[in-house]
Amino acid sequence: MNNQLLIPLVIYLLAVFTVAWFAKQKRHTGKGFLNEYLLGNRSMGGFVLAMTLAATYASASTFIGGPGAAYKMGLGWVLLAMIQLPAAWLTLGVLGKKFAIEARRHNALTLNDILYARYKHRGVVIFASLALLLAFFGTMVVQFVGGARLLQTMTGLTYQQGLMLFAITVGLYTTIGGFRAVVMTDTIQGVMMIIGTIALLVGIVHAGGSLGELVTELHHIDPALISPYGPDNFLSQPFMLSFWILVCFGVIGLPHAAVRCMSYKDSGSLHKGMVISTAMVAFLMLGMHLAGALGRAIVPDVASPDQIMPTLMMTVLPPTIAGIFLAGPMAAIMSTIDSQLIQASATLLKDLYLNYINPQAAERDDAEQRLPKLSLWVTGIFSALVFVAALNPPDMLIWLNLLAFGGMQAVFLWPLVLGLYWKKASAVGALASMLTGLTTYASLAIIKPDMGGVHAIVPTLALGLVAFVAGSLAKPVMVAEPQQS
Repeated sequence: MNNQLLIPLVIYLLAVFTVAWFAKQKRHTGKGFLNEYLLGNRSMGGFVLAMTLAATYASASTFIGGPGAAYKMGLGWVLLAMIQLPAAWLTLGVLGKKFAIEARRHNALTLNDILYARYKHRGVVIFASLALLLAFFGTMVVQFVGGARLLQTMTGLTYQQGLMLFAITVGLYTTIGGFRAVVMTDTIQGVMMIIGTIALLVGIVHAGGSLGELVTELHHIDPALISPYGPDNFLSQPFMLSFWILVCFGVIGLPHAAVRCMSYKDSGSLHKGMVISTAMVAFLMLGMHLAGALGRAIVPDVASPDQIMPTLMMTVLPPTIAGIFLAGPMAAIMSTIDSQLIQASATLLKDLYLNYINPQAAERDDAEQRLPKLSLWVTGIFSALVFVAALNPPDMLIWLNLLAFGGMQAVFLWPLVLGLYWKKASAVGALASMLTGLTTYASLAIIKPDMGGVHAIVPTLALGLVAFVAGSLAKPVMVAEPQQS
């Protein structure tokens, strides 16, 4: 085991726990456990909003899976990755202000609280909750595997040891500090991502001699690596256009990104967050995918494309520097999974347990003492289940990640967006869209028909939109059920 790599990592993890402990102490000054634990008392400023949104969007797919695909596909994948540039701007622009207004009006603490306030139908909330947990389970497995592989390659730990260390770290600091710890660590992690990306790019160009020499070497390996369409013309125009829907437009429907729109402080914070987060996403996408593509010229052969980023760090950077900047991709992975973990905990604790299984629990005199214990158990059990699933990882993380992403968009995109902006939107339309979207996406993912390069998310969202409009027009008004607790 290389201590020069391990010591900086241990220092970084200790810093994360320190932030979580500070957030826990801050929690006692909040306005109730759930409001603090799930939304941090809606107190995020613009810079923190930008950092947590960009850091949440950047994940194992950005720092491990995406560069691995760029390593395999070449510079064409870098071009493809840049279509994600407006993702944060679209999320805050479309949902931001209206989402925050509705959340405050109905005192909504979770995404499903918003759905219930809009549609007044328990079926919508229960279906959305179950779909969210299933999709988050898949994406969290990706993050756990990415973190474990990173630790395995960089420190000499076995895959199982790396997985255990990563799972314990993320599970503990998320449980200890809640949403405030998540956004505070996201801010630190966002800065580390930027520094790590710059260091890696400089190291790659220095090791390769120059950018021109690296591109020439890629051409020597395979001329398709420097073409826009990649080997075997894999990156066709229909695939690129539909991929934009999956990783950019459809991001509006991702629950762990949408909930950020409920927790910022004021309009000024929203506007500042839109600018900073867009710039950060653009830089990270370009930097990390370019590093993966150019890395093929430095390290022509790796056992798995998902190992290219930690392998490059060890190849082009001195050990101590590599250990410090290991925090970059580690931060990206941790900042995504902690957001998903807090949302999964919110769904199980607030949306299902407190609303339907045991509504009296939140009204008890000792609720402020009992709810933290319940959140600890919920978060711990969910983390343990993901840990077990991650013991047998897939070959390339990006495809599992995109599959789960598409599933969330198929369920949440139209009920969220049309629920905010279309007065005739109804519970029947929302349920029809959710069922149609999830069924269509799952069927296409299993059957895998030849659609000429078009990604399954395109017909999925199209049919989901038709189902939403048809259902809402057929039955635009539902009888309101009693308000949830």
